[in-house]
Amino acid sequence: MSTLLAIGAGGALGALARFGIYNAVHGAMGRDFPYGTLTVNAIGSLAMGFLYVWLFDRLNMGPVWRAFALVGFLGAFTTFSAFSMETLNLILQGAWIRSMVNMLLSLVLCVGAAGLGVWLGRAAA
Repeated sequence: MSTLLAIGAGGALGALARFGIYNAVHGAMGRDFPYGTLTVNAIGSLAMGFLYVWLFDRLNMGPVWRAFALVGFLGAFTTFSAFSMETLNLILQGAWIRSMVNMLLSLVLCVGAAGLGVWLGRAAA
């Protein structure tokens, strides 16, 4: 039961963080490209890589804390389903170049950010 509560609490906080960052980025950069989703996914990928190393290897946190952070918070924070729908909408609007740029940037930035997070997690003492 405590794991379910941890996931729920983490998910609530992750969803609120996603909403805030998403809207702040769109407010600053406009809505002609899914900047908010791209930003959230890159930050979430970086955090996933870093926390994966820290929660398992460095801090040896128990399963409840890992569930809170990785499944709950980051599961609600990252928005791959939103990325998919926004990219599909760009395609349906005929914005092929913007859809391809979004897919390429999302792949490169998010996988790169996860790798950077792992490296930072291992490098931090």
